[in-house]
Amino acid sequence: MVAQSFIQDLLDRVDIVDVITRHLPLKKKGANFTACCPFHDEKTPSFSVSQSKQFYHCFGCGKHGNAIDFLREYSGLSFVEAVEAMAADAGLSLPPQEAGKIAELYGNQSDAVLPSVNWHAYMETAAKYYRAQLKQSPKAIAYLQKRGIVGRTAKQFGIGYAPDGWQNLATVFADYHSDSLRHPLAEVGLVIAQDGKKIYDRFRDRIMFPILNHKRKIVGFGGRVLDNSEPKYLNSPETSLFIKSRELYNLSSANLAARKAGRILVVEGYLDVVMLTQYGIEYAVATLGTATTSLHIQKLLRYTDEVVFCFDGDKAGFKAAWRALETSLSQIRDGKNIKFLFLPDGEDPDSYIRQYGRSEFENLLEQATPLSLFLCNELSRQINMGTDEGRAQLIQRAGPLLSQINAPVFAFMVKQRLAELARIDQSQLAGFLKSDQKKNISSRPSRVTRPLSVTPCRRLIQILLHNSVYVKRLDRELLDMGGSKSEEMRLLIALADFLNKWSTAKNTFTKEAAILHFDQTPYRALLRSIVQDTFIMEADWDIEAEFLGGLAKLREIQRKLRMTELHAKPLNLLTPQEKQELQRLAVS
Repeated sequence: MVAQSFIQDLLDRVDIVDVITRHLPLKKKGANFTACCPFHDEKTPSFSVSQSKQFYHCFGCGKHGNAIDFLREYSGLSFVEAVEAMAADAGLSLPPQEAGKIAELYGNQSDAVLPSVNWHAYMETAAKYYRAQLKQSPKAIAYLQKRGIVGRTAKQFGIGYAPDGWQNLATVFADYHSDSLRHPLAEVGLVIAQDGKKIYDRFRDRIMFPILNHKRKIVGFGGRVLDNSEPKYLNSPETSLFIKSRELYNLSSANLAARKAGRILVVEGYLDVVMLTQYGIEYAVATLGTATTSLHIQKLLRYTDEVVFCFDGDKAGFKAAWRALETSLSQIRDGKNIKFLFLPDGEDPDSYIRQYGRSEFENLLEQATPLSLFLCNELSRQINMGTDEGRAQLIQRAGPLLSQINAPVFAFMVKQRLAELARIDQSQLAGFLKSDQKKNISSRPSRVTRPLSVTPCRRLIQILLHNSVYVKRLDRELLDMGGSKSEEMRLLIALADFLNKWSTAKNTFTKEAAILHFDQTPYRALLRSIVQDTFIMEADWDIEAEFLGGLAKLREIQRKLRMTELHAKPLNLLTPQEKQELQRLAVS
């Protein structure tokens, strides 16, 4: 059998609700989620999924089990195939020799054994070390006291301190100086290990905030400087444990408070969450150095019917709010509310609640702007609504956004408000929107059936499988991420190599040919999971825009990796060329 330790590690990393939602439209009901059972014919939902216990059960046919069992039953996979597919989706990569064993042993699963590494143990050890260092650092303690954080709160959030120095973690990890091809501490983002170069700690002289997943296991860290140096915040990189587009800081604790309060508050910083919690607002979460993704919103709306985004009242805050609005449009459902709260200029949740207290902050929450109102206000802002031309421009700007909404009642209410602003009736508005969509179908924003939080590598793989011509436009230098290549990045490179060879031989490419080729490689499960994804290529899907968007995201990832690498060096050790490069990257 597949090693039980590996299976348990895998189940710890995934959320059964996420796994099943890919295949069934789950609805929240009390503490659980329900749907019509996929294993027998029924009209009244009797299929229940428990997020806290991580299992499903059908009260009609009796089917039950964990996430692996669901994949086996639903997709018709063998046990090992289900484990392999779920491992690929969770970011776990299998050594080639083990993947080969599994491929050979589908008919005899009893001998298939997968190696397992307890990555969470590394994170727990590091967190314990950081907490101990905090107690020994008067400087770090003084900083937390200056920020108003009391000892009880610091303990509640597991806050620690990474001392200054290059190899402090060597004192607690016996394998710190490992010469393994895949350094274990680099795999979880605790150190930076580059080929032929010195290994050193990623976090130095920073207040450390552990990031927990839905099972309250540490998957990453956020580190904040104690002064005004840059970067102010440094987060763990993407690893097999930590995928930023899926995780939210404090969600594992806030979800219970959110059920009681009837809302979740989304803020921008760790300290905002910590201080709000200290003052009794325990339903606050924060994104992890990224913009809000559709997967974030899906998760939040499972726990509550109301999500409030809180931003600073400056230009940057409104820009971030608009991005969150655009992401929310495809995820909002009738009966769910998404609102936006803008604090007074110069204030953030941390400073505001310390100055005015919980009651005043919650009064502000009650005045948060509903998504529909924010949408209409922003669309009409900077437009002269007193002219026919301005009102026509309003309709033109609203069309692509309205097409993303899948909530009929909500869409009706927004259109009603827009019709009032444009001084026309709703039937006329509907006619204009329909006509505009036909004229601009090629330039309309992409509509996809999977979350837009899909990684750029995964999207580019999907595009290459759909149209191999795009391989000629891939910049190989852009794919060079050094030692930080993810499993998806390695598959993208391998797929590009395969397609280039295929086109050189003047063969006609088919998706099936790629699947057959990679069935004999370690990428088998990952490619099949991408092929079997719920993503569907639609007739009006803007493949060109998605391709360019994927490349742009990869450039941004590459830029941030290089900046992190340069920032890690003392300033006096940077060469003139590196200093110039750092300046260029900072403004690009």
